[in-house]
Amino acid sequence: MIRLLQIEFIKLWNNRASKVLVISYFVLLTSIALVAAIKFDIGPIKFHLAEQGIFNFPYIWHFNTFITAFFKLFLAIVIVSMMANEYSNKTIKQNLIDGLSKKEFILSKFLTVVSFALISMVFVFVVSMVLGLFYSDFNELSIIFSDLEFLLAFFVKLMGFFAFCLFLGILVKRSAFALGFLILWQIFEGFVRGMVRWKLFDSETTDAIMGFFPLNAMWNLIDEPFSRLGAVQSLGDQIGEDFRFDYAVHWYEILIVLAWTAIFVYLSYALLKKRDL
Repeated sequence: MIRLLQIEFIKLWNNRASKVLVISYFVLLTSIALVAAIKFDIGPIKFHLAEQGIFNFPYIWHFNTFITAFFKLFLAIVIVSMMANEYSNKTIKQNLIDGLSKKEFILSKFLTVVSFALISMVFVFVVSMVLGLFYSDFNELSIIFSDLEFLLAFFVKLMGFFAFCLFLGILVKRSAFALGFLILWQIFEGFVRGMVRWKLFDSETTDAIMGFFPLNAMWNLIDEPFSRLGAVQSLGDQIGEDFRFDYAVHWYEILIVLAWTAIFVYLSYALLKKRDL
């Protein structure tokens, strides 16, 4: 397994575009720390974002995993480009000639996907821990290490999304078309949601049904964190709105995304096995 990973990382590091995108991705993950520096001093109005509680433990695990998940598109481009390069440079054929089986080839790609997701999770953990220790009003160990399930959800979300991108890269063979298909699939899920809600069911039932679609399932893993802020909930109380929702990471949502991950990896292997290279 280590040998397969080494092969993939050597390929990625020797590709200038992939190297730039990977570095940019981790720079962006780190840049969330810059949010702490946002201040507005306009006359009597003084606003410091870090003082609004976004870096308080354990809320920071929820906030940072939700925000940094948007940066995953950078690595999605790397993954679909990785597959496109295998076809355009004919390295996939050469790897198979050199003795790599199709199963090992897919395994090497999946290990890369898992590595990206795992490294991202560790990176977000370290950045969040540093920010929390600097800015959090709560530093008890029991509070610091609560809600860590958001990190698990972040890992599963990225792994599922990257596995989907891997499948699209093998299916379409061209990175631009694969990313275009990803966008079309997002539009398709939105269209299905609209039609189901309009013609068939109420909002709650529609959400339950859409939770089985891949991109919606990944989105559901980490709910938006903004309504958890004390200022937002206080505002809701004043205007008569209840902004207290269920923010928990649910085990069945994780299982759905893991099932889709397995499906995408299997379909990638089945497609490669069937295809004449």
